[in-house]
Amino acid sequence: MEVLDTIKQQLSENPVILYMKGSPNAPQCGFSQRTSQAVMGCNKRFAYVDILANQDVREALKQYANWPTYPQLWVKGELVGGCDIVTEMYENGELQTLIDAAVPADSSD
Repeated sequence: MEVLDTIKQQLSENPVILYMKGSPNAPQCGFSQRTSQAVMGCNKRFAYVDILANQDVREALKQYANWPTYPQLWVKGELVGGCDIVTEMYENGELQTLIDAAVPADSSD
């Protein structure tokens, strides 16, 4: 139960959070790289969790989200999706709109 509490806390405290393999500056797989680049392209602060370093979170989040793969982008506590969805949203401008609505203007990098 403690791991689910951690996940819920991460989701509630971070308007935009990316669960990924590695970090945005050192992704450990191509899908995580593409997804983090799309999120970074929105020029807003976001949190991330390296699921390779957090095995308990990695396993528990799959069940919590009912989404079996990584990366996973969450905005305002809601699962947006994985690499393909996030990349498509970035390319058509939807991701920028979603993140702008979730992150206050003074939170820009």
